[in-house]
Amino acid sequence: MDSRMIYNRASRLVRRCGTRDPVRIAEELGIRIYYEPELQDLLGMYTYAFRHRLMILNSHMDEKLRSLVVAHELGHDALHRDIAKNGCLQEFELFHIIDRTEYEANAFAAHILMDNEEIYSLARQGMDIVQIAGESGCGSVNMTLIKIQEMMHLGYDFRLPYEPDAEFFRRIRAGEAEGNMDPEQQP
Repeated sequence: MDSRMIYNRASRLVRRCGTRDPVRIAEELGIRIYYEPELQDLLGMYTYAFRHRLMILNSHMDEKLRSLVVAHELGHDALHRDIAKNGCLQEFELFHIIDRTEYEANAFAAHILMDNEEIYSLARQGMDIVQIAGESGCGSVNMTLIKIQEMMHLGYDFRLPYEPDAEFFRRIRAGEAEGNMDPEQQP
C-alpha cells in the first residue's frame, strides 16, 4: 500500500466519524473493545472472526498509550482485515516494526491521531519533534516521526526553518582554547 492510499482511508474515517478520538471511531464502526487485566506484555490485539471485529486491550495502559494502540488497531481493521481472519494481529511493541503491515498500521494511526496542516504549521513555527508531539496531543515522538515521514511522502516540505551552524564544533574548540567553556556565549 502506498502513503496516499493509507492517508486517504484514514482521512475518510476521521471525516465520517467527526473525530480523531480512536476509541470513539472504533465505537462508531461497531468494533468491540475489551479491556483485559490479565494481559502482561501484550498491548493489544485485533481480530476479525465470524463477521465480528474485536480489539482486546491491556487494561493497564494509560490513556495516551491506549489511544495509540487503538489507533494502530484501527489501521489493522482498515488495511489488514483479511490477514486478521487467519488469526489475531498482536501488538507487543508499537514501534518494533518487523514487517510492512505493522508500519502501515502505524502510518494509519498517525493520520488518525494528527492533522497534516496542524503538524506542518507547528514545524514551520520552528518546533522540534518533541514539541510537535506534545502540542499535537499525540504525545509520542515515534508516532510523530512516522507522521512527518508520511507527510513527506505526500509532498510536504519539511526543511528546517534555519540552517544548522556548520562551524558549531570549531567554535566550541576555539572557546575552550581561549578558556571560555560556555559554547552559548560564542558569536
